[in-house]
Amino acid sequence: MPRLVALDLEGGPGFVAALQRVWDAGDAALPLDQRLKISQRRALASSFGATAVIEAAGEQRLPDGQPTEVDDALVVATSGSTGPPKGVVLTHAAVAASAAATSRRLGVTADDHWLACLPLNHVGGLSVVTRALHLGTRLTVHSQFNALDVMASEATHVCLVATALARIEPSVFRVIVLGGSRPPDHIPDNAVVTYGMTETGSGVVYDGLPLDGVEVSVRDGELHVRCPMLLRCYRDGSVPFTADGWYPTGDFGSIDGSGRVRVFGRADDLIITGGENVWPETVEQALTGYPGIADLAIAGQPDLEWGEIVVAHIVQAPQAPPVSLQSLREHVKATLPAFAAPRHLVVHEKLPRTALGKIQRECLEDLPDSSAT
Repeated sequence: MPRLVALDLEGGPGFVAALQRVWDAGDAALPLDQRLKISQRRALASSFGATAVIEAAGEQRLPDGQPTEVDDALVVATSGSTGPPKGVVLTHAAVAASAAATSRRLGVTADDHWLACLPLNHVGGLSVVTRALHLGTRLTVHSQFNALDVMASEATHVCLVATALARIEPSVFRVIVLGGSRPPDHIPDNAVVTYGMTETGSGVVYDGLPLDGVEVSVRDGELHVRCPMLLRCYRDGSVPFTADGWYPTGDFGSIDGSGRVRVFGRADDLIITGGENVWPETVEQALTGYPGIADLAIAGQPDLEWGEIVVAHIVQAPQAPPVSLQSLREHVKATLPAFAAPRHLVVHEKLPRTALGKIQRECLEDLPDSSAT
């Protein structure tokens, strides 16, 4: 029976070679997060039923492993932001479909060169590797993001998140695939903003338009996706599809008359204040570039009078005058309804973000306050 083999390796040629060996043996691979402690990595591998783990020193067997299906290629752990991480099972057919569709949309040729510099335990970084393996494109893999190394790579294509993009000169690449957190206010002409998730095997909507073979619909305000890139199931055997084969993303959004998809945010992030709906990302966009703010997140907070109130969590920029709640409110009300303006301001030393730069709103209430208004 095919096995699940965990890859406990840093990004680099060794990771790529190990992944190819696992596939050649008919097994599926589980990339492990190198930032976790070794005990945590082993616990994750065991929880997903890995039979073996490949380390720099070689391969070790693990007890109580569970087999995979014949066509399974990858098991990728979700971020676990709403609970324990799930193991997303992606087949070779799904990985190949993703590689083909993204390469067609980006116009990738045999002369192009991909750089992978994001964590390989996340589908955004891993898909760069699998795309290159499937299409035979030249590939360079870095163990971590380093701005100088990235710009010296001589690659033509790279996948980045907004925080990494801000640290490089974008013009050194022909194409930048931008995923992860909310895109920056200024997007370079050579950057493509993507929407997708682990369950879709990486981005399936590029600059608002679905890739070839990807269907997106809106049901009761929630975006649903149907495409050949979708997961087969979760590692525990559960299947997240509707009866007619659509995957509910948990994101709310809309589709305009030209078929362009707009994402409002996670359903769980919606703030209902005084009966009015406020999407945190809309308020964050209104405050992009506001003087004195180095980092920002908007979230809801329970309130007896309003049900919830809009709260601005910020990191104060060094040497900048203190940001006031009143000034934030007036700034937001200039472009959004008054009910969207923050009613509370909390200052932190740092905001919780995932490795791909996504804000972890569920962790904001647990942060210590530098000051509060």
